[in-house]
Amino acid sequence: MLLGEEEQVLSYNGEVLIFQLSKTKHVEGAASKITKLSVRRMVFDRDTKLFIQKSSGLFNMHGSHLEIEMICCSCTTDSRSGIILPCILMKKKKRKNVLKYLLLLLHSSNQFEQSFHFKLDYELKEDIRLFTGPSVLWRHANKLFYISSDTCTILSASVQLSSIVWAGEIEDEGTVVLGIRTACLPESEDEQEFSTSDGAIWGSEFFGYAIETQKMITGTCFMPHAYSRVVSVCVCKKEVLKKQLRISVVAVTHKNQLIWFQDGLPKGVCELPYEKPCSIKTAVTSSNDLLFIVSFASGNTCAIWRDSFQVASKWQKVKSVLVDDFIGSGTEQMLLLFKDDSNTDVLSTFRIIDFGEINYASDINYKEDDVPTAEGLQENGLLMVQALETRLQAGYTSVRELQHHLRLKKKVILESCRALIDLVQERSHILPTTKKEGLVSLWDDTENPLHSLNEEVSLTSKVTDHFIEKLWQRIVDDRLIVGVKLTEPFNLSLGDVSLSLVMDQDFTLISPIIECQNKIITLNKAFSALAISSSQIEPPPKKMKLDFHSKNDVKKELHKRNLKIQLDGAKTFIAVTSLSPLLAFHSVRCTVLLHAKKQKHQSDSLQKSKKITLLCGKILLSLEDILHGKYSVKMLRDNSYCTGSLEDILAVLAVSIRFSFQIVSSDCTLTPVNSWLLGEMECTPFKECRDNLFCHKVGNLYGTVLNWTMKTPFEGVLTLFCRNLTVLFQCLHSLTRVLPPSSDIKLLRSGSKDVLTDQLALALEKEVLISRNSFSSKENKAENSLTWGNETGKKISDAPVASFLDSEEGVQQFRKKLQNEREESMLSMNQTMNGALYQEITLKIAEAQLHSDMIVWRLSKS
Repeated sequence: MLLGEEEQVLSYNGEVLIFQLSKTKHVEGAASKITKLSVRRMVFDRDTKLFIQKSSGLFNMHGSHLEIEMICCSCTTDSRSGIILPCILMKKKKRKNVLKYLLLLLHSSNQFEQSFHFKLDYELKEDIRLFTGPSVLWRHANKLFYISSDTCTILSASVQLSSIVWAGEIEDEGTVVLGIRTACLPESEDEQEFSTSDGAIWGSEFFGYAIETQKMITGTCFMPHAYSRVVSVCVCKKEVLKKQLRISVVAVTHKNQLIWFQDGLPKGVCELPYEKPCSIKTAVTSSNDLLFIVSFASGNTCAIWRDSFQVASKWQKVKSVLVDDFIGSGTEQMLLLFKDDSNTDVLSTFRIIDFGEINYASDINYKEDDVPTAEGLQENGLLMVQALETRLQAGYTSVRELQHHLRLKKKVILESCRALIDLVQERSHILPTTKKEGLVSLWDDTENPLHSLNEEVSLTSKVTDHFIEKLWQRIVDDRLIVGVKLTEPFNLSLGDVSLSLVMDQDFTLISPIIECQNKIITLNKAFSALAISSSQIEPPPKKMKLDFHSKNDVKKELHKRNLKIQLDGAKTFIAVTSLSPLLAFHSVRCTVLLHAKKQKHQSDSLQKSKKITLLCGKILLSLEDILHGKYSVKMLRDNSYCTGSLEDILAVLAVSIRFSFQIVSSDCTLTPVNSWLLGEMECTPFKECRDNLFCHKVGNLYGTVLNWTMKTPFEGVLTLFCRNLTVLFQCLHSLTRVLPPSSDIKLLRSGSKDVLTDQLALALEKEVLISRNSFSSKENKAENSLTWGNETGKKISDAPVASFLDSEEGVQQFRKKLQNEREESMLSMNQTMNGALYQEITLKIAEAQLHSDMIVWRLSKS
């Protein structure tokens, strides 16, 4: 410490704050003197292994440096913002033995703020603590005093105490002060408690005092009375379980011992290497170990392990010990500042250590005595760290291999996308060499694996124009809708249909395939918008009668019914995707591909269908066309009807969610529903489908499609096609105001029961037909194989029986042939089936049963 200057050192968020009180300076033209309080923020530089100055601040105080003094500094919580800030308590001497104390807060901008001040007629010397508020707590004449920034008034506690050993926060108790006082006997003889009598024997007792509630806390929950003469206490863990205070305390006693108490009982003791301990701190190292740091009046310091309760290391000539994350590793380290008479800088001689890998020291030598046990523990810690480093390196190698594998996968996917683009555009694709990509070729480089594919696509592209009836696009809100309508004969032979959009541009960082949602919309009297994965055509109400003696007629009838159902409406395949990502390219040209399975209606029901890909055409999307509304949906009113193209209607349905509600009224008819649709909802029917209404009401409800079907005057089904749930709730809220109070609204989650019942009947019929056709074909093969064993292959029933019975030789021949027929019959009964055929039959039956079970489940939910 320099002559005429004072220094205080404090750690804050990994920084070292050095507060310095400068000499007095005279101000020209003024009679008063100015003393400057400066602060320097020092941070550790891992490159130079030194502390460097980050920033500084200054605060001017009136008075000479002989009148102003720094009392203490600490980090406390500002109750206004809840932020922990450094604060420093200053003392200024006034006339007539009056002392003025100021509490200053230091902000991140290095600006000092005066929190509050107070005056005393005595000097603060004993047990001064700074805590949340900020607040100041001290002891004078065996009494407890405190003042906070909220009240700015000095308050005294109604307790007598000889020393304060700890002050801090405890759950459900607030700010608690732990101290020692003289033990006193009970006031009445009836009050005989063992703890009080024990305290009287030892002459002093340990106690706690809650400042906010002015409540006394029994000291025995911290430690017994026999250990009450302690110097300093550190509360490690504090919590309240089942309304009982559970606390873990480490205390330094006058007998040079460090004792660990758990819930008032001693659990461990460590003999300290030096005399006259004065304070204790804790630190959590990088290995998640807890260290107790004990400072002594002689300037010595030692560190003690929490687990083994043994001395880890000890040092001499230590000026100050700080605990913080000085190197930014995420854990705490110890900063030891040593006394050095040859250097005036407080950070000239230091050491940063956590008994692991972190060990930084200045070049100045200092005396250090490490106990042998600490060396062994430190060596074990280093070995563990080395093992962990090896595991970390192995994990890092695995991560690099995975990243390399992912890069290779990305290259393969991008190359496949380029090949797909060339395929649909009828261009030959040239594969990169294996050396360039770092891959292994699965075929000879001389072969052209795409030759057959190009031929197939060229043949397909020739017939595509013949089957594609129309390709269109629309924009609704932030969605792009692309629709493909096929000619009816070709449409009937397709199943499991989906659309893909592939960008023509050559992108190297993104996939050219646009993610989209596929839908199939069948437009008839009642709109049906279903996802392609669950698209099914509603069967007619009548069931099919199964006739096991005319199976060919049954299959013909089933095929005719499927034809009739599909011809009832115009089916369009639609892809819906997000518009915003495409607008980033300003102009995008996409190729539309249709993927499907070509169904084959042949006598063999187990024959697999063929997967095909059709090139439907190309669409162009530019920002200028969108701004001019080229692809917008246009729905207008014309003579009480809603006019709009079929594509506009399909686009609105594609971006909508379908909801069906069953409305039942027991007392009144449901005639107000029609008035509500045409009046309040401002709906008009479509010219193409007059049972379906388009809502023209301005606001969120615009664009909602509704369908009202009355089964009876007291029951009906309302179907809504809404863009989102908010629109649905608005429609239902408006509907409930016009419905009779006794009406009941039920959401049909899986569709109408009548429709599902018909679908279940058709599914069960299909299931029985698959089983019958599969095993009947095998039975026919077995019957045709039953022949006599002679060369002519003539059956025994074809020869006259009387011709065999004319002679004895004929009878023997008849017996022999009859025996052969029996053996042939037994062989036919024990015939085996080919494994592949049996697997195919089982798969067909399982798929049919799964389809039937799904309809039954939907029927149970409706």
